[in-house]
Amino acid sequence: MKIKLFTSAMLVASAIAFAPVSAMAEEAHVAPVKDFISSSVEGWLTDPVVIDAIKEQNAKTADLDQAAIDALDKDWRAQATASDKPMVDEVLGRALSKFLMEKKDASQGMITEMFVMDAKGLNVGQSDVTSDYWQGDEAKWQKTYSVGPGEVFVDEVEEDESTQALQSQASLTISDPATGEAIGAITVGINLDML
Repeated sequence: MKIKLFTSAMLVASAIAFAPVSAMAEEAHVAPVKDFISSSVEGWLTDPVVIDAIKEQNAKTADLDQAAIDALDKDWRAQATASDKPMVDEVLGRALSKFLMEKKDASQGMITEMFVMDAKGLNVGQSDVTSDYWQGDEAKWQKTYSVGPGEVFVDEVEEDESTQALQSQASLTISDPATGEAIGAITVGINLDML
């Protein structure tokens, strides 16, 4: 009985001792990801192709209520994996999506995906098809656009099932360079193995 209690106590003590190390290791990716975003992404977020696309969509979606947003999201989800996907194809065909695809390709594997969201959290442009159209219910939008200009949110580390690479998403507010007002947000998938 004493051996079992001692062993149990040792296991609990070991778990407690290693818990902070795991948390620290998890957070170790945040600073390098923020540095990459600052040096390699933020500079082109004021490009007219980005700003104009967001402003144009904000004008179109300003009056959408939650029911309309949910309907759009439902349509997108149904089309995302279908052979006939006019809504998805229209977004992928936009100048902003082509711009994001070029930036992703130029990163030589460092960027795994990118998508830009409007003031409602709806996709404006993307490098790859997302599983949903509305990001407004997710931290990537809520911890950036909803907070305001200058916000950067770095999500947890995840392993990509197909490539086995470690990844994290960094999201940040996009502001109108003319006014400084938050107009949207971007999420950038980062291949942590390349940092």
